Amino acid sequence: MSIKKQFLKNKPIVKVTFEISKDLANNAASINLLSEHNHWQPIEFKKFKNGKFKVVENISTEDFQRFQFIYKVTSEAGQEFTILPESTYDYVDNGMNDGGKNAVLTLSE
Repeated sequence: MSIKKQFLKNKPIVKVTFEISKDLANNAASINLLSEHNHWQPIEFKKFKNGKFKVVENISTEDFQRFQFIYKVTSEAGQEFTILPESTYDYVDNGMNDGGKNAVLTLSE
């Protein structure tokens, strides 16, 4: 899993690339990014032939200095589960009384 940030020079935008390797995707049929930056609406990752998943989002640094997010995975059998990236800045309680966490990404250089 990796998260890459590219800061645009002429706009208050960070281009954030989220990638999940084939191994970590664990034969997923689909993966969605659920994030505070877009009101938790699912953003589907593109699945590549090599089994890797990737999605790129442009996020305003005027609106967000940091935000919470998770990856929602649907397996080939239709089961849903959540995974969190290892390469994040922090984790916070998701507030759902299930002991779950959300990852936190900070948008600073």
